[in-house]
Amino acid sequence: MKGIRMKGITFFLLVAACAIGNPLFAQGKRVIAGARTTVDLTIYNQNLSLVREERTVDIPNGLTKLVIPEIPATIDGTSLHFSSLTNALAVRVLEQNYQYDLVNQGKILQKYVGKNVEFVRFNEETKKEYSVTGRLLSSGYQVVPQGDNLNWNYGGAGGMIAEIDGKIEISPAGRLVLPSLPDGLILRPQLEWLVSNTRPGEHKVELSYLAGQLSWSANYVALLDKSDANLDLTGWVTLTNNSGTNFADAGLKLVAGDINRVREQLAVYKSVGGRATFDEARPQFTQTELFEYKLYTLQRRTDLNTNETKQLELVSGRDVSSKKVFVYDGLADQWRSWYNNDSYRGQGSFGQQSNTKVGVFVTFKNDQKSGLGIPLPKGKVRVYKRDEDGKEQFIGEDEIDHTPKDEELKLYLGNAFDLVGERAQIDFKSLAGGRIVEETIQIKVRNHKDAAAEIQVYEHPWRWNQWEITKSNVEWTKIDQSTVKFPVTIAKDAEKVIVYTIRYSW
Repeated sequence: MKGIRMKGITFFLLVAACAIGNPLFAQGKRVIAGARTTVDLTIYNQNLSLVREERTVDIPNGLTKLVIPEIPATIDGTSLHFSSLTNALAVRVLEQNYQYDLVNQGKILQKYVGKNVEFVRFNEETKKEYSVTGRLLSSGYQVVPQGDNLNWNYGGAGGMIAEIDGKIEISPAGRLVLPSLPDGLILRPQLEWLVSNTRPGEHKVELSYLAGQLSWSANYVALLDKSDANLDLTGWVTLTNNSGTNFADAGLKLVAGDINRVREQLAVYKSVGGRATFDEARPQFTQTELFEYKLYTLQRRTDLNTNETKQLELVSGRDVSSKKVFVYDGLADQWRSWYNNDSYRGQGSFGQQSNTKVGVFVTFKNDQKSGLGIPLPKGKVRVYKRDEDGKEQFIGEDEIDHTPKDEELKLYLGNAFDLVGERAQIDFKSLAGGRIVEETIQIKVRNHKDAAAEIQVYEHPWRWNQWEITKSNVEWTKIDQSTVKFPVTIAKDAEKVIVYTIRYSW
Protein backbone atom coordinates (compact mmCIF):
# COMPACT_ATOMS: atom_id res chain seq x y z
CA MET A 1 0.00 0.00 0.00
CA LYS A 2 2.87 2.33 0.81
CA GLY A 3 4.39 1.71 -2.63
CA ILE A 4 1.07 2.47 -4.33
CA ARG A 5 0.74 5.69 -2.31
CA MET A 6 4.25 6.82 -3.28
CA LYS A 7 3.55 6.07 -6.95
CA GLY A 8 0.39 8.22 -6.73
CA ILE A 9 2.30 11.11 -5.19
CA THR A 10 5.00 10.81 -7.85
CA PHE A 11 2.36 10.83 -10.64
CA PHE A 12 0.71 13.94 -9.14
CA LEU A 13 4.06 15.76 -8.97
CA LEU A 14 4.79 14.85 -12.60
CA VAL A 15 1.42 16.20 -13.72
CA ALA A 16 1.99 19.40 -11.72
CA ALA A 17 5.43 19.82 -13.26
CA CYS A 18 4.00 19.40 -16.74
CA ALA A 19 1.29 21.94 -15.98
CA ILE A 20 3.88 24.47 -14.85
CA GLY A 21 6.01 23.93 -17.94
CA ASN A 22 3.14 23.80 -20.41
CA PRO A 23 1.69 27.23 -21.40
CA LEU A 24 -1.73 25.64 -21.88
CA PHE A 25 -1.85 24.95 -18.13
CA ALA A 26 -0.39 28.29 -17.02
CA GLN A 27 -2.55 31.03 -15.56
CA GLY A 28 -0.81 33.64 -17.69
CA LYS A 29 0.80 36.96 -16.88
CA ARG A 30 -1.34 40.13 -16.94
CA VAL A 31 -0.05 42.76 -19.35
CA ILE A 32 -1.56 46.18 -20.07
CA ALA A 33 -1.24 47.48 -23.61
CA GLY A 34 0.20 50.93 -24.14
CA ALA A 35 -1.69 53.97 -25.35
CA ARG A 36 -2.76 54.27 -28.97
CA THR A 37 0.08 55.13 -31.31
CA THR A 38 -2.33 55.91 -34.15
CA VAL A 39 -6.12 55.96 -34.51
CA ASP A 40 -8.34 56.38 -37.55
CA LEU A 41 -12.10 56.94 -37.45
CA THR A 42 -14.62 56.17 -40.16
CA ILE A 43 -17.91 57.69 -39.06
CA TYR A 44 -21.25 56.90 -40.69
CA ASN A 45 -24.31 59.14 -40.64
CA GLN A 46 -26.26 56.36 -38.89
CA ASN A 47 -24.89 56.71 -35.33
CA LEU A 48 -22.14 54.23 -36.13
CA SER A 49 -18.37 54.44 -36.39
CA LEU A 50 -15.48 52.16 -37.30
CA VAL A 51 -12.43 52.64 -35.07
CA ARG A 52 -9.04 51.40 -36.23
CA GLU A 53 -6.18 51.82 -33.79
CA GLU A 54 -2.61 50.63 -33.30
CA ARG A 55 -0.85 50.00 -30.00
CA THR A 56 2.48 48.62 -28.84
CA VAL A 57 2.60 45.87 -26.22
CA ASP A 58 5.30 43.53 -24.86
CA ILE A 59 3.71 40.05 -24.92
CA PRO A 60 5.53 37.18 -23.15
CA ASN A 61 5.60 33.62 -24.39
CA GLY A 62 2.63 31.33 -23.74
CA LEU A 63 -0.67 32.44 -22.28
CA THR A 64 -1.09 36.07 -21.27
CA LYS A 65 -3.96 38.18 -20.00
CA LEU A 66 -3.77 41.23 -22.25
CA VAL A 67 -5.68 44.34 -21.13
CA ILE A 68 -6.65 46.97 -23.71
CA PRO A 69 -7.61 50.16 -21.82
CA GLU A 70 -9.44 53.29 -23.02
CA ILE A 71 -12.08 51.46 -25.06
CA PRO A 72 -15.35 53.24 -25.98
CA ALA A 73 -18.21 52.37 -23.67
CA THR A 74 -20.40 51.88 -26.75
CA ILE A 75 -18.24 49.25 -28.48
CA ASP A 76 -19.95 46.40 -30.32
CA GLY A 77 -17.92 43.53 -28.93
CA THR A 78 -19.04 41.16 -31.69
CA SER A 79 -17.42 43.35 -34.37
CA LEU A 80 -13.88 43.39 -33.02
CA HIS A 81 -10.93 42.31 -35.18
CA PHE A 82 -7.40 41.92 -33.75
CA SER A 83 -4.08 41.12 -35.37
CA SER A 84 -0.39 41.50 -34.67
CA LEU A 85 1.28 43.62 -37.33
CA THR A 86 4.63 42.30 -36.12
CA ASN A 87 3.77 38.61 -36.56
CA ALA A 88 0.15 37.81 -37.37
CA LEU A 89 0.57 34.05 -36.92
CA ALA A 90 2.27 34.23 -33.52
CA VAL A 91 -0.51 35.84 -31.47
CA ARG A 92 -3.98 34.34 -31.09
CA VAL A 93 -6.89 35.61 -28.99
CA LEU A 94 -8.42 32.64 -27.15
CA GLU A 95 -10.89 34.50 -24.96
CA GLN A 96 -12.31 38.01 -24.91
CA ASN A 97 -13.94 39.87 -22.05
CA TYR A 98 -15.43 43.35 -22.30
CA GLN A 99 -15.30 44.87 -18.81
CA TYR A 100 -17.64 47.78 -18.20
CA ASP A 101 -18.45 47.51 -14.48
CA LEU A 102 -17.44 51.11 -13.83
CA VAL A 103 -17.08 52.74 -10.46
CA ASN A 104 -20.02 54.61 -8.96
CA GLN A 105 -21.29 55.11 -5.44
CA GLY A 106 -24.07 52.55 -5.67
CA LYS A 107 -21.80 49.79 -6.96
CA ILE A 108 -19.12 50.44 -4.34
CA LEU A 109 -21.59 50.38 -1.46
CA GLN A 110 -23.35 47.30 -2.83
CA LYS A 111 -20.10 45.35 -2.69
CA TYR A 112 -19.61 46.31 0.98
CA VAL A 113 -23.02 45.04 2.13
CA GLY A 114 -22.44 42.55 4.97
CA LYS A 115 -18.95 43.90 5.71
CA ASN A 116 -17.62 46.19 8.40
CA VAL A 117 -17.27 49.86 7.48
CA GLU A 118 -16.19 53.01 9.27
CA PHE A 119 -18.31 56.08 10.03
CA VAL A 120 -16.49 59.30 10.93
CA ARG A 121 -18.60 61.47 13.23
CA PHE A 122 -18.22 64.89 14.84
CA ASN A 123 -18.46 65.50 18.58
CA GLU A 124 -20.07 68.89 19.21
CA GLU A 125 -18.68 69.09 22.77
CA THR A 126 -15.06 68.32 21.98
CA LYS A 127 -15.24 69.74 18.44
CA LYS A 128 -13.29 66.69 17.25
CA GLU A 129 -13.99 63.85 14.88
CA TYR A 130 -14.17 60.24 16.03
CA SER A 131 -14.83 56.91 14.30
CA VAL A 132 -17.30 54.10 14.89
CA THR A 133 -17.34 50.74 13.14
CA GLY A 134 -20.48 49.00 11.99
CA ARG A 135 -21.71 46.34 9.60
CA LEU A 136 -23.38 47.65 6.44
CA LEU A 137 -26.79 45.97 6.02
CA SER A 138 -28.17 47.98 3.09
CA SER A 139 -26.46 50.39 0.72
CA GLY A 140 -29.55 52.56 0.15
CA TYR A 141 -29.38 51.80 -3.57
CA GLN A 142 -31.17 49.30 -5.75
CA VAL A 143 -30.17 47.84 -9.10
CA VAL A 144 -31.93 49.46 -12.06
CA PRO A 145 -31.42 47.66 -15.41
CA GLN A 146 -30.74 49.83 -18.44
CA GLY A 147 -32.68 49.55 -21.70
CA ASP A 148 -30.44 46.89 -23.25
CA ASN A 149 -30.01 44.91 -19.99
CA LEU A 150 -26.26 44.76 -20.64
CA ASN A 151 -25.35 47.45 -18.14
CA TRP A 152 -26.78 48.36 -14.77
CA ASN A 153 -27.33 51.54 -12.86
CA TYR A 154 -28.16 52.13 -9.22
CA GLY A 155 -31.06 54.26 -8.02
CA GLY A 156 -32.08 55.39 -4.55
CA ALA A 157 -34.05 52.90 -2.46
CA GLY A 158 -34.39 54.56 0.92
CA GLY A 159 -31.63 55.32 3.39
CA MET A 160 -28.52 53.35 4.25
CA ILE A 161 -28.89 50.77 7.03
CA ALA A 162 -26.04 49.71 9.35
CA GLU A 163 -25.63 47.67 12.55
CA ILE A 164 -23.55 49.67 15.06
CA ASP A 165 -22.89 48.51 18.61
CA GLY A 166 -25.58 45.85 18.28
CA LYS A 167 -28.26 48.31 17.19
CA ILE A 168 -29.79 48.99 13.77
CA GLU A 169 -29.35 52.54 12.50
CA ILE A 170 -31.20 53.83 9.44
CA SER A 171 -29.35 56.56 7.58
CA PRO A 172 -26.53 56.46 10.14
CA ALA A 173 -24.82 59.73 10.94
CA GLY A 174 -21.27 60.42 9.87
CA ARG A 175 -19.04 60.29 6.84
CA LEU A 176 -18.64 56.77 5.46
CA VAL A 177 -15.02 55.71 4.94
CA LEU A 178 -14.17 52.52 3.03
CA PRO A 179 -10.79 50.79 3.22
CA SER A 180 -10.27 50.18 -0.52
CA LEU A 181 -11.86 49.93 -3.95
CA PRO A 182 -13.72 46.59 -4.22
CA ASP A 183 -12.46 44.00 -6.66
CA GLY A 184 -14.11 43.89 -10.07
CA LEU A 185 -14.75 47.63 -10.43
CA ILE A 186 -12.78 49.63 -12.98
CA LEU A 187 -12.45 53.31 -13.77
CA ARG A 188 -12.89 53.07 -17.54
CA PRO A 189 -14.20 50.39 -19.94
CA GLN A 190 -11.54 47.98 -21.11
CA LEU A 191 -10.99 44.73 -22.96
CA GLU A 192 -9.24 41.80 -21.32
CA TRP A 193 -8.07 39.00 -23.60
CA LEU A 194 -6.49 35.66 -23.04
CA VAL A 195 -3.86 35.47 -25.78
CA SER A 196 -1.46 32.76 -26.83
CA ASN A 197 1.93 33.94 -28.14
CA THR A 198 4.78 31.97 -29.69
CA ARG A 199 7.00 34.99 -30.38
CA PRO A 200 7.80 36.77 -27.10
CA GLY A 201 8.69 40.44 -27.23
CA GLU A 202 7.29 43.72 -28.42
CA HIS A 203 4.37 43.56 -30.85
CA LYS A 204 2.64 46.29 -32.79
CA VAL A 205 -1.03 45.28 -32.71
CA GLU A 206 -4.04 46.52 -34.67
CA LEU A 207 -7.63 46.67 -33.41
CA SER A 208 -10.71 47.42 -35.48
CA TYR A 209 -14.24 47.57 -34.08
CA LEU A 210 -17.61 49.25 -34.46
CA ALA A 211 -18.90 51.64 -31.83
CA GLY A 212 -22.05 53.68 -31.31
CA GLN A 213 -22.63 57.23 -30.07
CA LEU A 214 -19.93 58.56 -32.39
CA SER A 215 -21.80 60.18 -35.24
CA TRP A 216 -21.86 63.02 -37.74
CA SER A 217 -24.44 65.08 -39.54
CA ALA A 218 -24.35 67.72 -42.25
CA ASN A 219 -25.75 71.22 -41.86
CA TYR A 220 -25.79 73.93 -44.47
CA VAL A 221 -26.01 77.72 -44.40
CA ALA A 222 -27.21 79.59 -47.49
CA LEU A 223 -27.12 83.36 -47.97
CA LEU A 224 -29.44 84.74 -50.66
CA ASP A 225 -28.51 87.86 -52.56
CA LYS A 226 -30.78 90.90 -52.91
CA SER A 227 -32.51 89.61 -56.07
CA ASP A 228 -32.87 85.98 -54.86
CA ALA A 229 -31.05 84.97 -58.08
CA ASN A 230 -27.84 83.75 -56.41
CA LEU A 231 -26.79 82.30 -53.12
CA ASP A 232 -23.65 81.37 -51.21
CA LEU A 233 -23.77 77.86 -49.71
CA THR A 234 -21.51 76.52 -46.95
CA GLY A 235 -21.80 72.96 -45.68
CA TRP A 236 -20.65 72.02 -42.19
CA VAL A 237 -19.97 68.61 -40.66
CA THR A 238 -21.06 68.30 -37.04
CA LEU A 239 -19.23 65.53 -35.17
CA THR A 240 -20.63 64.31 -31.85
CA ASN A 241 -18.65 62.01 -29.56
CA ASN A 242 -20.60 60.41 -26.72
CA SER A 243 -18.63 57.16 -26.82
CA GLY A 244 -16.89 57.75 -23.48
CA THR A 245 -13.38 57.84 -25.02
CA ASN A 246 -11.10 60.60 -26.30
CA PHE A 247 -9.52 60.25 -29.73
CA ALA A 248 -6.40 62.39 -30.12
CA ASP A 249 -4.69 63.16 -33.43
CA ALA A 250 -7.14 60.94 -35.30
CA GLY A 251 -7.51 60.40 -39.00
CA LEU A 252 -11.09 61.08 -40.05
CA LYS A 253 -13.29 59.71 -42.84
CA LEU A 254 -17.04 60.26 -43.22
CA VAL A 255 -19.39 57.93 -45.10
CA ALA A 256 -22.63 59.30 -46.55
CA GLY A 257 -25.29 56.93 -47.80
CA ASP A 258 -28.03 54.56 -46.73
CA ILE A 259 -26.12 51.53 -45.43
CA ASN A 260 -28.17 48.50 -44.45
CA ARG A 261 -27.70 47.25 -40.91
CA VAL A 262 -29.22 44.15 -39.33
CA ARG A 263 -30.29 45.82 -36.11
CA GLU A 264 -31.77 42.69 -34.54
CA GLN A 265 -28.32 41.09 -34.55
CA LEU A 266 -26.31 44.12 -33.54
CA ALA A 267 -25.55 43.92 -29.82
CA VAL A 268 -24.09 47.17 -28.53
CA TYR A 269 -22.31 46.93 -25.18
CA LYS A 270 -22.56 49.99 -22.93
CA SER A 271 -21.23 50.62 -19.84
CA VAL A 272 1.53 59.75 -30.93
CA GLY A 273 2.57 60.92 -34.20
CA GLY A 274 3.15 64.46 -35.43
CA ARG A 275 0.32 66.47 -36.98
CA ALA A 276 0.10 66.77 -40.73
CA THR A 277 0.52 70.17 -42.31
CA PHE A 278 -2.57 71.73 -43.84
CA ASP A 279 -2.96 74.26 -46.60
CA GLU A 280 -5.94 76.42 -45.63
CA ALA A 281 -6.53 77.37 -49.26
CA ARG A 282 -7.45 73.79 -50.15
CA PRO A 283 -10.79 72.15 -49.27
CA GLN A 284 -10.65 70.38 -45.92
CA PHE A 285 -12.30 67.23 -47.29
CA THR A 286 -11.73 65.26 -50.46
CA GLN A 287 -14.60 63.17 -51.82
CA THR A 288 -14.15 59.68 -53.28
CA GLU A 289 -16.33 56.66 -53.99
CA LEU A 290 -16.87 53.75 -51.58
CA PHE A 291 -19.05 50.99 -53.03
CA GLU A 292 -22.39 52.77 -53.63
CA TYR A 293 -21.70 55.44 -51.02
CA LYS A 294 -19.69 58.64 -50.76
CA LEU A 295 -16.52 58.90 -48.70
CA TYR A 296 -15.24 62.25 -47.40
CA THR A 297 -11.66 62.29 -46.06
CA LEU A 298 -10.34 65.08 -43.86
CA GLN A 299 -6.96 66.21 -45.20
CA ARG A 300 -5.46 66.58 -41.74
CA ARG A 301 -5.71 64.92 -38.36
CA THR A 302 -7.95 66.17 -35.56
CA ASP A 303 -8.85 65.65 -31.90
CA LEU A 304 -12.30 64.44 -30.90
CA ASN A 305 -12.88 64.35 -27.16
CA THR A 306 -15.72 62.57 -25.41
CA ASN A 307 -18.85 64.62 -24.71
CA GLU A 308 -17.74 67.05 -27.39
CA THR A 309 -19.31 68.44 -30.55
CA LYS A 310 -16.97 69.65 -33.28
CA GLN A 311 -17.80 71.39 -36.55
CA LEU A 312 -15.70 71.28 -39.73
CA GLU A 313 -16.36 72.92 -43.06
CA LEU A 314 -17.31 70.32 -45.69
CA VAL A 315 -18.22 72.24 -48.86
CA SER A 316 -18.43 75.83 -50.00
CA GLY A 317 -20.01 77.36 -53.10
CA ARG A 318 -20.35 81.01 -54.08
CA ASP A 319 -22.71 82.73 -56.49
CA VAL A 320 -24.80 79.60 -56.97
CA SER A 321 -27.65 80.34 -59.40
CA SER A 322 -30.99 80.14 -57.59
CA LYS A 323 -34.65 80.89 -58.19
CA LYS A 324 -37.54 81.82 -55.92
CA VAL A 325 -40.67 79.79 -56.68
CA PHE A 326 -44.24 80.24 -55.36
CA VAL A 327 -46.45 77.15 -55.07
CA TYR A 328 -50.15 77.01 -54.26
CA ASP A 329 -51.34 73.52 -53.36
CA GLY A 330 -54.96 74.09 -52.39
CA LEU A 331 -55.74 70.51 -51.40
CA ALA A 332 -52.38 70.13 -49.69
CA ASP A 333 -51.67 66.66 -48.31
CA GLN A 334 -55.25 65.73 -47.40
CA TRP A 335 -55.79 63.98 -50.71
CA ARG A 336 -53.16 61.35 -49.85
CA SER A 337 -55.43 59.71 -47.27
CA TRP A 338 -58.30 59.59 -49.77
CA TYR A 339 -56.39 58.61 -52.90
CA ASN A 340 -58.05 55.70 -54.78
CA ASN A 341 -60.26 54.90 -51.78
CA ASP A 342 -63.53 53.64 -53.25
CA SER A 343 -65.52 54.62 -50.14
CA TYR A 344 -64.73 58.30 -50.79
CA ARG A 345 -64.59 58.52 -54.55
CA GLY A 346 -68.31 59.17 -55.07
CA GLN A 347 -68.88 61.44 -52.08
CA GLY A 348 -69.06 65.04 -53.16
CA SER A 349 -68.41 66.46 -49.69
CA PHE A 350 -64.84 65.20 -49.69
CA GLY A 351 -62.13 67.35 -51.26
CA GLN A 352 -63.80 70.68 -50.45
CA GLN A 353 -61.29 71.70 -47.79
CA SER A 354 -59.19 74.66 -48.88
CA ASN A 355 -55.66 75.67 -47.98
CA THR A 356 -55.09 79.42 -48.31
CA LYS A 357 -51.32 79.53 -47.93
CA VAL A 358 -48.95 79.98 -50.87
CA GLY A 359 -45.60 78.34 -50.20
CA VAL A 360 -42.30 79.97 -51.11
CA PHE A 361 -39.42 77.79 -52.28
CA VAL A 362 -35.85 78.41 -53.36
CA THR A 363 -34.42 76.08 -55.99
CA PHE A 364 -30.87 75.63 -57.24
CA LYS A 365 -28.96 72.98 -59.13
CA ASN A 366 -26.06 71.06 -57.65
CA ASP A 367 -23.76 71.35 -60.67
CA GLN A 368 -20.37 72.87 -61.40
CA LYS A 369 -21.93 75.63 -63.48
CA SER A 370 -23.80 76.75 -60.36
CA GLY A 371 -20.62 76.65 -58.28
CA LEU A 372 -21.12 73.23 -56.65
CA GLY A 373 -21.21 69.90 -58.50
CA ILE A 374 -20.31 67.65 -55.57
CA PRO A 375 -22.43 65.05 -53.73
CA LEU A 376 -24.22 66.73 -50.83
CA PRO A 377 -24.96 64.58 -47.74
CA LYS A 378 -28.42 64.87 -46.25
CA GLY A 379 -28.90 67.56 -43.65
CA LYS A 380 -30.64 70.75 -42.63
CA VAL A 381 -30.28 73.91 -44.70
CA ARG A 382 -30.74 77.27 -42.99
CA VAL A 383 -31.27 80.23 -45.29
CA TYR A 384 -30.42 83.87 -44.56
CA LYS A 385 -30.84 87.14 -46.44
CA ARG A 386 -29.58 90.65 -45.81
CA ASP A 387 -32.14 93.32 -44.97
CA GLU A 388 -32.04 96.92 -46.20
CA ASP A 389 -29.53 97.74 -43.44
CA GLY A 390 -27.18 95.03 -44.70
CA LYS A 391 -27.83 92.79 -41.67
CA GLU A 392 -28.31 89.04 -42.14
CA GLN A 393 -31.79 87.78 -41.21
CA PHE A 394 -33.03 84.20 -40.94
CA ILE A 395 -35.78 83.50 -43.52
CA GLY A 396 -36.42 79.75 -43.21
CA GLU A 397 -34.96 76.25 -43.22
CA ASP A 398 -35.55 72.86 -44.78
CA GLU A 399 -33.95 69.43 -44.94
CA ILE A 400 -32.37 67.84 -47.99
CA ASP A 401 -31.76 64.16 -48.65
CA HIS A 402 -28.50 62.75 -50.05
CA THR A 403 -28.22 64.67 -53.32
CA PRO A 404 -25.89 63.60 -56.16
CA LYS A 405 -24.24 66.14 -58.40
CA ASP A 406 -26.27 67.66 -61.25
CA GLU A 407 -29.56 67.25 -59.34
CA GLU A 408 -31.89 70.10 -58.40
CA LEU A 409 -32.60 71.00 -54.78
CA LYS A 410 -35.87 72.56 -53.68
CA LEU A 411 -36.06 74.23 -50.27
CA TYR A 412 -39.39 75.07 -48.66
CA LEU A 413 -38.81 78.22 -46.58
CA GLY A 414 -42.33 79.16 -45.49
CA ASN A 415 -45.45 80.89 -46.82
CA ALA A 416 -45.65 84.13 -48.76
CA PHE A 417 -47.26 86.95 -46.81
CA ASP A 418 -48.77 88.85 -49.78
CA LEU A 419 -50.08 85.88 -51.79
CA VAL A 420 -53.40 84.22 -50.95
CA GLY A 421 -55.03 81.16 -52.46
CA GLU A 422 -58.62 79.97 -52.39
CA ARG A 423 -59.95 76.64 -53.65
CA ALA A 424 -63.61 75.61 -53.94
CA GLN A 425 -65.68 72.85 -55.50
CA ILE A 426 -68.40 74.67 -57.49
CA ASP A 427 -70.07 71.67 -59.14
CA PHE A 428 -70.38 67.92 -58.56
CA LYS A 429 -72.23 65.28 -60.61
CA SER A 430 -72.60 61.52 -60.29
CA LEU A 431 -73.44 59.84 -63.62
CA ALA A 432 -73.98 56.36 -65.10
CA GLY A 433 -75.27 54.88 -61.90
CA GLY A 434 -72.36 56.22 -59.90
CA ARG A 435 -69.70 54.88 -62.29
CA ILE A 436 -68.77 58.37 -63.48
CA VAL A 437 -68.15 61.43 -61.33
CA GLU A 438 -67.57 64.95 -62.60
CA GLU A 439 -66.57 67.89 -60.46
CA THR A 440 -65.63 71.45 -61.26
CA ILE A 441 -62.96 73.18 -59.20
CA GLN A 442 -62.42 76.93 -58.98
CA ILE A 443 -59.08 78.26 -57.75
CA LYS A 444 -58.42 81.92 -57.00
CA VAL A 445 -54.98 83.30 -56.32
CA ARG A 446 -54.54 86.96 -55.30
CA ASN A 447 -51.33 88.94 -55.49
CA HIS A 448 -50.94 91.87 -53.07
CA LYS A 449 -47.27 92.42 -53.87
CA ASP A 450 -45.85 95.49 -55.60
CA ALA A 451 -44.73 93.38 -58.56
CA ALA A 452 -46.07 90.57 -60.69
CA ALA A 453 -45.68 87.06 -59.32
CA GLU A 454 -45.42 83.71 -61.09
CA ILE A 455 -47.20 80.96 -59.16
CA GLN A 456 -47.26 77.20 -59.74
CA VAL A 457 -50.75 75.94 -58.86
CA TYR A 458 -50.88 72.20 -58.11
CA GLU A 459 -53.95 69.97 -58.13
CA HIS A 460 -54.26 66.27 -57.25
CA PRO A 461 -56.86 64.03 -58.95
CA TRP A 462 -57.47 61.81 -55.95
CA ARG A 463 -60.81 60.04 -56.45
CA TRP A 464 -59.62 57.35 -58.85
CA ASN A 465 -56.74 56.49 -61.18
CA GLN A 466 -58.86 56.84 -64.34
CA TRP A 467 -59.43 60.54 -64.88
CA GLU A 468 -59.36 63.25 -67.53
CA ILE A 469 -59.65 67.02 -67.44
CA THR A 470 -62.48 67.87 -69.84
CA LYS A 471 -62.37 71.67 -69.48
CA SER A 472 -59.87 74.24 -68.27
CA ASN A 473 -59.51 77.98 -68.76
CA VAL A 474 -55.73 77.73 -68.14
CA GLU A 475 -53.06 75.59 -69.78
CA TRP A 476 -52.03 72.69 -67.58
CA THR A 477 -49.34 70.00 -67.39
CA LYS A 478 -49.63 66.47 -66.05
CA ILE A 479 -46.69 65.91 -63.72
CA ASP A 480 -47.62 62.36 -62.72
CA GLN A 481 -50.71 60.20 -62.18
CA SER A 482 -51.79 62.24 -59.15
CA THR A 483 -50.37 65.71 -59.87
CA VAL A 484 -51.40 68.44 -62.30
CA LYS A 485 -49.72 71.85 -62.58
CA PHE A 486 -51.30 75.15 -63.70
CA PRO A 487 -48.57 77.80 -64.10
CA VAL A 488 -49.97 81.34 -63.87
CA THR A 489 -48.57 84.87 -63.70
CA ILE A 490 -50.49 87.41 -61.66
CA ALA A 491 -50.04 91.15 -61.97
CA LYS A 492 -49.55 93.25 -58.86
CA ASP A 493 -52.73 93.79 -56.84
CA ALA A 494 -54.57 91.41 -59.16
CA GLU A 495 -56.39 88.07 -58.99
CA LYS A 496 -56.21 85.02 -61.23
CA VAL A 497 -59.11 82.54 -61.44
CA ILE A 498 -58.59 78.95 -62.61
CA VAL A 499 -61.65 76.84 -63.41
CA TYR A 500 -61.38 73.24 -64.57
CA THR A 501 -63.65 70.20 -64.80
CA ILE A 502 -62.35 66.71 -64.18
CA ARG A 503 -64.11 63.41 -64.91
CA TYR A 504 -63.47 60.14 -63.04
CA SER A 505 -64.73 56.78 -64.29
CA TRP A 506 -64.60 53.22 -62.93
